[in-house]
Amino acid sequence: MDDDKSANQTEENATGMESAQDTIARIFGGSTHSLGAEMAQMSSRYEQLQKIEVPKPSVTRCIAVANQKGGVGKTSTTVNLSAALAQAGARVLVIDMDPQGNASTALGIPHGSGEQSVYDVLEGRASLHDVMVPCPDFDKLSVVPSSIDLSGAELEVADLSNRTELLRDALGQMLHSTSEHFDYVLVDCPPSLGLLVINAMCAVTEVLVPIQAEYYALEGLGQLINTIELVQEHYNPILLVSTMVVTMFDRRTLLSREVYEEVKKHYPNIVLDTTIPRTVKISEAPSFGQSVIAYDPKGLGAVAYLEAALEIAQRSPSVLAAISRKRRES
Repeated sequence: MDDDKSANQTEENATGMESAQDTIARIFGGSTHSLGAEMAQMSSRYEQLQKIEVPKPSVTRCIAVANQKGGVGKTSTTVNLSAALAQAGARVLVIDMDPQGNASTALGIPHGSGEQSVYDVLEGRASLHDVMVPCPDFDKLSVVPSSIDLSGAELEVADLSNRTELLRDALGQMLHSTSEHFDYVLVDCPPSLGLLVINAMCAVTEVLVPIQAEYYALEGLGQLINTIELVQEHYNPILLVSTMVVTMFDRRTLLSREVYEEVKKHYPNIVLDTTIPRTVKISEAPSFGQSVIAYDPKGLGAVAYLEAALEIAQRSPSVLAAISRKRRES
């Protein structure tokens, strides 16, 4: 302890300023104060993240963020992971496949009825490159917005022979025709198991599943896994459930910890060690047209998503190797 104190004093003397942890500890009366300790820890986690280089995948990772249950943090996870990866230097594309357009809203992208969107791509009137727009908060993040018009797309394309491959064909064409390389493509899926979700799962090689830290979330997980297995069997044999992340986690409750431990027990290799807390800032940020990464960059929610993004990036070699194996076997 004396060594730590001496090191802090040395750092303070060298810079002429006290560290953030020391300031917080001084204000709140030391690390024994729960709020002061939490703030000091958060400051330390943020500072550590700034020192770590986030690796880029060797090839583009295409990931559908899906869960048929609403309110599990699916769109928040899409938006904030994308923002965190872009802030870390990765080139990221978000495709909003939810007619509600919440991901578009949270990334500051207009998506009113009649504006060009992914709906026009599925209908064959435009390419993804035509409708792709830059996110105002992050230079390396682009968005293909949704619109309420997309709600009618399932009926309009239902009779097409390639109805499950519309997004796959558009994404493949865009990735092969553009000179711009994307490290990640994240597709925000609607809370359903319909044609839009199947289109998303046929277009990607990975599925990321957000799971709310509540009992009912576990009941719906089996149904989602069954649907993914059907897509693997009939449409996309290389599709891989690569990642699960527990959202709305409250470390003070036994239920949150039990849900995390249960999911981790059943899927030990794909559940992130990082959990996403339930915070006001994560819910508040979209009302300002921002991700929590831009809205509250040093807050609890932003730091958690930055840590989750780092963990996902660090797992890229093993995930890409697993996809390569599935491709050889298919």
